[in-house]
Amino acid sequence: MMLTGCQYVTNRSNDGDSFHVRCGDKEFTVRLYFVDAPETNLAYPERTREQAEYFGATLDQVMKTGKEAADLVQQTLREPFTVWTRRASAGGRSKKRRYYALVQVNHRWLDKMLVSKGLARRKGVITNLPDGENWREHADKLDALEADAKRQHLGAWGGPTTEKGP
Repeated sequence: MMLTGCQYVTNRSNDGDSFHVRCGDKEFTVRLYFVDAPETNLAYPERTREQAEYFGATLDQVMKTGKEAADLVQQTLREPFTVWTRRASAGGRSKKRRYYALVQVNHRWLDKMLVSKGLARRKGVITNLPDGENWREHADKLDALEADAKRQHLGAWGGPTTEKGP
């Protein structure tokens, strides 16, 4: 299902891969297919630790990257965007409905934007794309973007930081 003219809805639970949207008279939460953005806090400490380990980052650094991912999503979705969803339930903590979806802004996929900047990794539920691209092709492109971000030390791939005294 294609939903056009969608708007980002500010909510304290929004993050880089899950956020509230309004499409017409419907409001729900989107959980992006294909990607996992770092957590912004320690509400799920095991998940945050696993993400830090994956990126080779400290907990503080991975949570900072999670905040950067959430900020990028909010900034990118200031203008109307398109949500592609099959209405597959993505669970979650909120009482609002949460659906897996792909988000497209000016013909660009939001999951690719996040991965290319090192603000998310390729992980999670997958689907074929509405433009006919096979899920494996899309996942391979995300893997290549992730490898490039890692090579360039972008986002969470910046590596552990050490605090230096005065």
